Amino acid sequence: MQTYGNPDVTYGWWAGNSGVTNRSGKFIAAHAAHTGLIAFWAGAFTLFELARFDPSVPMGHQPLIALPHLAALGIGFDETGAFVGGSAVIAIAVVHLVLSMVYGAGGLMHSLLFSSDMQDSSVSQARKFKLEWDNPDNQTFILGHHLIFFGVACIWFVEWARIHGIYDPAIGGIRQVEYNLNLSNIWNHQFDFLEIDSLEDVMGGHAFLAFLQITGGAFHIATKQVGEYTKFKGAGLLSAEAILSWSLAGIGWMAVVAAFWCATNTTVYPIEWFGEPLALKFGISPYWIDTVDLSGGAHTSRAWLTNVHYYLGFFFIQGHLWHALRAMGFDFKRVSNALGNMDSASVSLK
Repeated sequence: MQTYGNPDVTYGWWAGNSGVTNRSGKFIAAHAAHTGLIAFWAGAFTLFELARFDPSVPMGHQPLIALPHLAALGIGFDETGAFVGGSAVIAIAVVHLVLSMVYGAGGLMHSLLFSSDMQDSSVSQARKFKLEWDNPDNQTFILGHHLIFFGVACIWFVEWARIHGIYDPAIGGIRQVEYNLNLSNIWNHQFDFLEIDSLEDVMGGHAFLAFLQITGGAFHIATKQVGEYTKFKGAGLLSAEAILSWSLAGIGWMAVVAAFWCATNTTVYPIEWFGEPLALKFGISPYWIDTVDLSGGAHTSRAWLTNVHYYLGFFFIQGHLWHALRAMGFDFKRVSNALGNMDSASVSLK
């Protein structure tokens, strides 16, 4: 965290990142605990939505988030092809609740029992995950592991679609999808991804992404900084604030892209589960509205999902700008001081 040369700086309770900035053990504890919270939400909200689900009303016209995603993955259908929820959905919810307890326990163990800084750990393997913010060898090692985990998740998704099958709105049912690893299509879809209408292309993109992520992860783990570590390569710039800012930029951009995709694409987000495509409007900021009138002023799942993603992404990007400027040494107190001086000057003139 930026201290502006004050070694005894203190932070308010709301500056939660300050507690883990130079303590990698606490940093991992926070990661595990956050994962537990997410898993708990997923499990609890799935059960909550299942209890409220009305089969007589189209799923997309109900305020649901978890169930539409499970339906798109081909989970919760009976032998007639109708979505009923059932034991498969309950099992997934319960697994998430159990995992939330495991992650929560891991967070507590790292927070209370293990070393607050991994470089003080008695386990040699754990010491490799110490946090040295301006050490590119350390940062690239940790980045490599993250990339491999993401790549494995992409493989799971591709294999699930290939072996189990996912919902295809083109046929109104679940089918097995073989990935189309066509590099020309993948390249072209960078520019028209909102209009993708082939599940094979979607899976091909994920398969290619898995290859890139795992290859990149292995490269980052196996290699170290090449040549002299100069300012051009980030010397003096890498810091907790800088890395946090880049993380916020990444998740913010993904949220904004997801919002545009969800608003318009009916292949990945079928109308049956998410409702009709939305209309983009502009006010103080962009927002999306339903193109169908629902009783009682209700909104489609697509409207909820799109707008929440967009505004979360917007604020993530603001957080990116805030922390990026702080990482570069900008002192925001100068802004408040300047405003204060302007007020003093205006009072003096009066």
